[in-house]
Formats: sequence, structure tokens, C-alpha cells
Amino acid sequence: MRHLASRFTVVLLVLMLTACGTGGETESISTPVVNTPLPSQTASAPTSTAVLIHIPTATPVTPPTSTLPAPTAAPTNASALPNPAAYSWQPVIGGLDKPLGLVNAGDGSGRLFIVQQGGLIRILKDGALLPNPFLDLNQKVVCCGERGLLGLAFHPNYAQNGYFYVDYTEDVSGGLYTVIARYQVSADDPNQADPNSELRLLHIQQPYPNHNGGQLQFGPDGYLYIGMGDGGSQGDPNGNGQSLQTLLGKLLRIDVDGGEPYAIPADNPFASGGGLPEIWDYGFRNPWRFSFDRLTNDLYIGDVGQNSWEEIDFLPAGSPGGYNFGWNYYEGTHSYQGTPPSGVNFIMPVAEYGHDQGESVTGGYVYRGANLPEWQGVYLYGDYGSGLVWGLLRMPDGSWQNELLFQTGAQITSFGVDESGEIYLVDYSGNILTLK
Repeated sequence: MRHLASRFTVVLLVLMLTACGTGGETESISTPVVNTPLPSQTASAPTSTAVLIHIPTATPVTPPTSTLPAPTAAPTNASALPNPAAYSWQPVIGGLDKPLGLVNAGDGSGRLFIVQQGGLIRILKDGALLPNPFLDLNQKVVCCGERGLLGLAFHPNYAQNGYFYVDYTEDVSGGLYTVIARYQVSADDPNQADPNSELRLLHIQQPYPNHNGGQLQFGPDGYLYIGMGDGGSQGDPNGNGQSLQTLLGKLLRIDVDGGEPYAIPADNPFASGGGLPEIWDYGFRNPWRFSFDRLTNDLYIGDVGQNSWEEIDFLPAGSPGGYNFGWNYYEGTHSYQGTPPSGVNFIMPVAEYGHDQGESVTGGYVYRGANLPEWQGVYLYGDYGSGLVWGLLRMPDGSWQNELLFQTGAQITSFGVDESGEIYLVDYSGNILTLK
């Protein structure tokens, strides 16, 4: 996530050891975004497309017998990307303080929970922002730059157990740590969490103040997936992306129901050794935002690039874990540093763009709402620095349509969906927008 400090000058970035995101503040809340659809222009996918390959022979692991669930239904996708001229991103609410995410609880309430970087979770209910925060972690969270309250996910059975999970950074004696913790809603007020209910699941030391990841998502298998960046600085100097002995530079997968504070799913690729058991996939620089298609269970990951390329990665439903996504040997589909050992195979991105179009990718969601049938199956993603929004559509033959659709003018920190599948855009300047 180069998102939150990317407006600094190049000179300042160099002076800060090129650590992209080491304390950036942004301008005050802006007026509602005016966005312009871009001319229809189909961009081809990278020439090196994703090929599902098992993990490197250098670290042999027996492929798991259990994998992610298969699609829940046959996809009903659009036959082509829509013409964006008939649509725009319309303001829903403004006046927020450094919003980074928007999540629904899946409890039938229709509420939207907004993550603010400083440590507050706010509730948007019936189009209005409730005056009191759902949870206040201001005294625990160290902010800002790429630090802060970074992620939120509600348990699939939240309506019954009241559990939700947060990802935030804290300072311990001058050291930076990522905290993954569980909280619970209060017993007497559904709009108020119990601040004393924290149960810490993971406490991960960060060597630098950037590339902290932050995304939490429950997968279709009921397990909690956690996005962890490579630990920061530039070029992954500690080799975390390719190391199986650190949780940094990884997509983690844990079972929050199988033990206290969690258990390791039996089909995690390193559950029996060869790497840390929480690891699901590896070789990431900073998978700031990822999501599952709620209809097909396919996985989409936006991995923030280094100097030149931003990428979208993809794994179809049913894929086992243990895949290597290439960083820091590759940035996108392009060689970055070093020569991979013989026999190492990688998953290449299905879409990428250069820094002539943006500087920090924000992964989004596949549209599965009812209001915009022409957008069914379209994965929407954007760029924090340029405010551009793309559409990505997987065709029946496995090929991809990838098209630049909108110029929003927003600092896009995240996308979100409501319980009905309608899609929202989170603007760091303080606004929430929705596609209409």
C-alpha cells in the first residue's frame, strides 16, 4: 500500500529511505468527487497469463487433498464490459476522517461499517452516520502513513456469536507490530462493540513502517484470510516474500473456530512442515486488498508494486494453497531482482498497469448486485494515486477483458460491498461513493 504517503515528492521519499508510506498525512476532507467515465478502450491482458502450478520443487510439499470450495453456482456474467458513459460514482456520505475500508456484517441489518485509519469504526445506517463509533481503538493504534487501523472482517456467524476481527498496528517500546484481534459486540447495544473483549490472535513484528498489508476476509471455506506485506523498505531487503519462515509477504489462512486463539486448517500447505503453518500463499509485496467472488468463490488479489508495475492476481475456486506469486523476483510480469532457482514456478498476474497510469493498486470486488445487471461478473479495481478505476472480466474461454473505465479524482483506499452486493468506493479524502 503505497497509498497513504504517495502524494509526497520523490525527493522526500528518497530521504525517507524510499519507504513508501512512512507517515504521510493527506489534505482535509474534499467536496464530493466528480468523476468522468473514460472512453471505451479494451486493454489486453499481460502476455504471460496466470498458470496454476504447484509450489517449487525446492520446497516439496504434498498437495492438499482438500481445497477451497467449488463455485456455489454457475456464473451469470456479462458478455462484455459495459460502456461506462452511462454510469458514475455517486456520493453516499462525506466528512469522514481518513477512511480505509467499508464492510457489511452480513447480519441482515443493512448497516455498513467504515474503518478509519486513526482507530475508529463508524456505522452508516439508513444513509446516515451514527454519532457514536462502533469501536474506538484510538489509544491502541499507531497511525499514520501505512500504519493504523487497516482491516475489518465479521465472522460468518456474526448474527449468532457477535465476533468480528480487526487488523491494526501498534507501537511496543519503539517497535512496530501488526495485531490481528477478535472483538465482540456488546450484549445490550448492537451498534456498540465491547472495547474490553479483545482476544489477540497474532502479533507480528514489522521491520519497517510500510507494507503492512491489512486486509481481512473470511473465505467461502469459513477460514480467516489475512494479507501481510513484505515488511517494507524497498525491494524486500530481508527476502521475506520468498521465505517460508516468516509471515511477512504472505496470504495467511487460519481457523478461528477450531481453537483458542486459532487452529491451523489441516489442508494448509505447510501444516505438516516445510514452512510456517499459517501460510496459504506467498511471494507478495503488499496485498493491500483482496476479495472472493461471492458467487463463484474465485479469489482476486491486488498486490502493490515497487517502481514500475501494479498487478491483479487471480486463483479460481478450488485452488489449493502453496502458490508463489513471484515477488521479489518479479514485479508484475517483469523481472525485478535476482534469478529464481531452478525449478521454481510462479503465478503471473492476470492484469497489470504501469506507473504512467497510477502508482498503488487498490484491489476491489466482483459486482454481484441486482441494480446493475450489465455489470454482473465484472471485477472493479482502482489506483490510489491516480483515481482511475478499471473493469476486469473473465470470459468463458478463460481469457480476460481489462478496460480503463473511470477517472474518479478520488484517493481510492478500498472498495466494499453491501449485503445486496452493490459496490462502494472509499476515498481517503473522506468520502464514500457508489456506482450507479
